[in-house]
Amino acid sequence: MPPRFACFPAPLLGLLLLAAIPTASATMYAERGFGERDGNGSIACDLNPAGLVAGIIMEEEGRRRAVTYQHGRIRELGTLGGNEGFTKAINTHGVVVGSAQTASGAWHAFRYDAAGGMRDLGTLGGTSSYATAITRDGMIAGYADTSAGDFHAFVTKADHSLQDLGTLGGASSYASGLNSHGVVVGTAQRGDGYRRAFVYRPGTGMQEIGTLPGGRISSATAINDAGLVVGASETQKRRWHAFAWDGKRMLDLGAMIGQGDSYATAVNAAGHVVGSVSIKGFEPMTFVYKEGVMTVRRRDDGLYLTNKITDAGLVVGAIYTGHKFQAFAVPSQAAPAPQRSNPLDWLLITILISASGVVLYKLQRNYRLGLLGARTRFM
Repeated sequence: MPPRFACFPAPLLGLLLLAAIPTASATMYAERGFGERDGNGSIACDLNPAGLVAGIIMEEEGRRRAVTYQHGRIRELGTLGGNEGFTKAINTHGVVVGSAQTASGAWHAFRYDAAGGMRDLGTLGGTSSYATAITRDGMIAGYADTSAGDFHAFVTKADHSLQDLGTLGGASSYASGLNSHGVVVGTAQRGDGYRRAFVYRPGTGMQEIGTLPGGRISSATAINDAGLVVGASETQKRRWHAFAWDGKRMLDLGAMIGQGDSYATAVNAAGHVVGSVSIKGFEPMTFVYKEGVMTVRRRDDGLYLTNKITDAGLVVGAIYTGHKFQAFAVPSQAAPAPQRSNPLDWLLITILISASGVVLYKLQRNYRLGLLGARTRFM
């Protein structure tokens, strides 16, 4: 069984690469991995329009290294004085966010750009923090320890300090998505202990999204600039279903899939949603929901981990080779399914071959008779 990997408490999805230019005639380059040494794995957490990948090298011994990758070149982002780091998101300007270890071994959220290097974003008074999303203007969301020892969702202010977004009445909250309007989504604990998906709007505060009918818990993972929120919710039957929420109603994407547990992980500007489907006993599969149509990709045409979908329609995720993850991405349009053989097709072929044999025999016989001066009759 492959290892489970997380950029933060929820499963991390990512791996990938290719470079894509967001135009109608975009050229796409797909590679397996970042060219890492044998035994090491690679994960791409995000991809910007210039084809710059925010990723991770996973060493065979287990150490993680935060990297970017483009045109066959890896750039090591380093750490905050510790041994490990990982990326989570990248914006159009190439600014990367993630988390790295400090000299004391604590994990701190970071902001990285080529000019200034890695910057420690600090915490909310506790010992650790994790950055999960960034806008094109550089606003960052994530979660961090408070002095009380609980994680709280945060968003950065203009001076890059952390603003505590609070909770839904419980002890903890986690931000996982952010749009250019400063709207944050994630998961927060209520006073009764249940965790619910939330939307935080500047000047309004944190609002609970709710669940699918009969569910007790839910989680939001991403939001686009139009305000479409995606995530996963428990159902009445205690399964997990991916959902999309437009501010008025929650669309059950899992019900459209019809089986397994599903989790929506990303949404692009056009409202196309991607995520994973997990069916007991089988490897996860990628789903793509767009223009009202749900498609579950074949296992040989999808990703083991599904992380992001770019505005150009590239699904960023991970393949699993049997012993390690390798960076990869696929177009949102699924490849045509291989044609299945039909017994009737074989019957027709057999009849045609037999008929052809009879015709050839008659033609050959008639030809011989013609040479002998006999009358030729065609049937």
